[in-house]
Amino acid sequence: MGLTERVIDLAIQLQQISAPTFEEGRRAEFVRGLFEREGLREVSMDEVGNVYGRLQVEGQRSKVVNPLIISAHLDTVFPSGTDLSIRREGNRLFGPGIGDNSLGVAALFGLMWGLTSPPAPLLKGEGSRDIWFVANVGEEGLGDLRGMKAVVDRFGADVSAYLVIEGMALGSVYHRAIGVKRYRITARTSGGHSWSDYGKPSAIHELSKLVVELTSMKLPESPRTTMNVGKISGGTSINVIASEASLELDLRSEGEASLAQLVSKVEEKIQSASQPEVRFEAEIIGARPAGAIDAAHPLIQLAQECIREQGLEPTLTAGSTDANVPLSRGYPALVLGITTGGGAHTLNEFINVGLVEKGLGQLLNFVNNVWS
Repeated sequence: MGLTERVIDLAIQLQQISAPTFEEGRRAEFVRGLFEREGLREVSMDEVGNVYGRLQVEGQRSKVVNPLIISAHLDTVFPSGTDLSIRREGNRLFGPGIGDNSLGVAALFGLMWGLTSPPAPLLKGEGSRDIWFVANVGEEGLGDLRGMKAVVDRFGADVSAYLVIEGMALGSVYHRAIGVKRYRITARTSGGHSWSDYGKPSAIHELSKLVVELTSMKLPESPRTTMNVGKISGGTSINVIASEASLELDLRSEGEASLAQLVSKVEEKIQSASQPEVRFEAEIIGARPAGAIDAAHPLIQLAQECIREQGLEPTLTAGSTDANVPLSRGYPALVLGITTGGGAHTLNEFINVGLVEKGLGQLLNFVNNVWS
């Protein structure tokens, strides 16, 4: 079985292990077992659930070289009990979470195999090099990048780079991190009976008014800024005036100032929505820091060259990924992908298997040249 086929096969094995955010344990243990089987050094799992393994590349020891950290997130957006059936249609492989991010985790092993199996490329540059492979938790949803925060806390600034792998981002070089702030907004009233207490404020009605107020706000197109009410809940019965209702709000912007302005306006609207009989509370449930590495940085130039070598045209872009954490702290970081696909975060998620070989080739070239 060739390298590409091995990676796709492993991606399917990983995809079949349910791994919702906060419940990545079974998949993490599977990966830890594979790290040990592959002979990585210092295989371990930290207190938040990240799995680590070190590959040492021998070289001239006259020079100390900072390690390369290569990570891929374990978690998916799909809750336990989701039908994880796989199907193939031509060059497409369908399955919830197959691209985001089962393929990304499988690519850690693809890199490992490509670097250690003959005829393996000779890593350029002097010195003994360490590559740390990390399968991390908490990238999706309300994970708030807790896994990557632990990774960056561990390795800090003494790295050659943080390389984040996403399954369906082939051709893109993520070098800018979008800032994100998330709230849980709760409305509370005294409630009552829908008939005998008619006229008393309903938490659901009041929260709905706030949603209309928020979504009526005009957001800047440049820098791109977005708002989304992703979840809403409340009430106890159809004939009850709801005493409590809540929503989860996601705010994003490519500009830190624009995000700060949006946050200020949202908080003002929440405060003004409160009345004597209606209490609103806003709880911050997530904050992803912004950051960037210059497009002219040698790492970003190298990433683009490696994509072009595969016959593809690179695109420099921004996103909200694990790379937010190192980028926000001023550390060199970027995101690269393995293939293209579609339907991310839906039951019809798919990857284009025919491009996986190019994605792996791009990664191997990047790692081979990162120290040169």
